[in-house]
Amino acid sequence: MIQEIYIIDDDESSIIIFRELFKNDTEYKFISVKTEQIDIALKNIPALIVINEDAIDRNVIELCRQIRQDEDNTITPVIVVSSNGDRQHRMDILNESIEYFIKKPVDEGYLYLTVKNLNRLLSINRRISPLTGLPGNVQIHAELKKRLLNKEDFSVLYLDLDNFKAYNDVYGFLQGDKIIEFTANTIIGCIHELANEHSFIGHIGGDDFIAIVEGTKTEKLCQSIMATFDNKVKDFFTEADVQKGYIEIENRKGIVEQFPLTSISIGVVVADNGRFHNILEIGEIGAQVKHAAKSVMGSSYAVDRRK
Repeated sequence: MIQEIYIIDDDESSIIIFRELFKNDTEYKFISVKTEQIDIALKNIPALIVINEDAIDRNVIELCRQIRQDEDNTITPVIVVSSNGDRQHRMDILNESIEYFIKKPVDEGYLYLTVKNLNRLLSINRRISPLTGLPGNVQIHAELKKRLLNKEDFSVLYLDLDNFKAYNDVYGFLQGDKIIEFTANTIIGCIHELANEHSFIGHIGGDDFIAIVEGTKTEKLCQSIMATFDNKVKDFFTEADVQKGYIEIENRKGIVEQFPLTSISIGVVVADNGRFHNILEIGEIGAQVKHAAKSVMGSSYAVDRRK
């Protein structure tokens, strides 16, 4: 996933340095922002903010305070780069919950590693799934909120597995984890093939996933995910179970029950501009439409386009 880093300076003198430093790191995107544009920039909830104090026409303490008081950027890390080495000035900046103060002249290697390590730490703190490597709920909520604030047209895919508990009961949790990893890779592969680079994929937990893609046409993407999943999920079952088309489990009453092979259900919420006011509304509709998809036997998808 692309990490957007905003460089705050009014003369755009810093952006060239950062782009050169990170020319081999394609996961980073550097954007130059003037102080007069800070309100717009904060709506995009960047991965990191770097302030070049020498190149802004505004009090840096006030600017730092504005960033930290913004509800959506309370955990966005901030680096201030400045030629002002006065100890009290540096302490005043750090007192605004700013992560790093780097004095000029800047050691470019030190700056490079500081940015890399801050992003690594933030990724860990945002609860990236150790199993799938996908971002968790904190980033999911931020991504949804960002797209609503920017009044984008987008679609949200809620994906989960059918009969997954039955699979775990028969094959064990280690095999269950393998299916979770396979599901994540299937979603990632199909979205990378059919959607653009601004797509977002998250792991809500367990066998629940979410994907956020630009635009409102998702049928081809859903069909691709289902076809890929159904074609390869059979590798996680014994030949005998594949031939039968189901697995058998004895319940607490000693009665043997049959469960179909694991499939995938996708509920799609079309979030065209103005339809939703907050992410809770999206989640409520998402639960409804996913329930509709799961009511169909086997892999299926349902799309909610209500205005």
